[in-house]
Amino acid sequence: MKVIFEQLAERKNLSEEQVQQIFEQILAGNISQAQIAAFLLGLKIKGETDSEITGIVRALKKHSRELPQTFDDAMCNCGTGGDQSYSFNISTTVSFILAAAGIRVAKAGNRSISSKSGSADVLEALGINVAAEPAVLANALKQVGLAFIFAQTMHPAMRYIGPARQELGVPTIMNLVGPLANPLDLETQLMGLYRPELQKIAAQAMSNLGRRRAVVITGPDNMDEAALYGTNTYTLLDDGEISQHTFTYKDLQMERVEPEAIKGGDAHENARILLSVLKNEASPYLETSVLNAGLAFYANGKTGSIKEGVVLARQLLAGGQALEKLRQLQEVQI
Repeated sequence: MKVIFEQLAERKNLSEEQVQQIFEQILAGNISQAQIAAFLLGLKIKGETDSEITGIVRALKKHSRELPQTFDDAMCNCGTGGDQSYSFNISTTVSFILAAAGIRVAKAGNRSISSKSGSADVLEALGINVAAEPAVLANALKQVGLAFIFAQTMHPAMRYIGPARQELGVPTIMNLVGPLANPLDLETQLMGLYRPELQKIAAQAMSNLGRRRAVVITGPDNMDEAALYGTNTYTLLDDGEISQHTFTYKDLQMERVEPEAIKGGDAHENARILLSVLKNEASPYLETSVLNAGLAFYANGKTGSIKEGVVLARQLLAGGQALEKLRQLQEVQI
């Protein structure tokens, strides 16, 4: 590690291979917590690169549990968290709308870290087994077209990194890695990121990892979701080409929704909100879900624009298909 620390101290970037080798050792329990913390902090101070992110993701995927069946058309929609917006579980709600359109969704997530209710918490409140075994997840992806991929179940080796991250108490490269380390080889992705200056780096890492198409979104006030006030900034990855764009609620001819109107609560309150959206009950929560579903459809390539995606999301909610996906997942992922 001495050579690596010297490189970081001189603010020199590490290669993908170097980082992957280091993380192989970390995930095998061969590196001390002090060295792990120093490594993560050194990367943060230097500034993370797409190659360094890619190296960590490859190591994590190598050590993750595998599903007994492969899927080459899966999509994930999740964010880094950490935006301190305390909004309801937007991406989790949206995953049911995506599945209703025939998109195979491998929804990664975890328990609450910076909010009152993480994706695992709200799904558990809805009667879904978030810690399902890989065989159950594969069946859910096949039968329902939707499965919840719980980080703690699928990445057991992450236990070697947790103590160092807690001791540091600041965001590190691991916050970027989480949404990218899905055990499945994703075809498309929508990733929320509360640091817009890192969008292009995240998009390039996605390209390195084989994503065909993806969107990295930062909402107003650095939300890690799109919102119906202010300006949303996103980076599009499309077959290796990366471009940056912005849009507002006015561009989509939607009504403004203030951030206070989409705040969530604990797991049971957020489960109630999620159900109200899937039942197509008019509210700021519904409008925000429709917006993010529309963006996800565009990220997937299901629609040619965000506006077309919004229209499709409304149709699926009105027709009850999204609510039916929840019922199906409750039956299968148990």
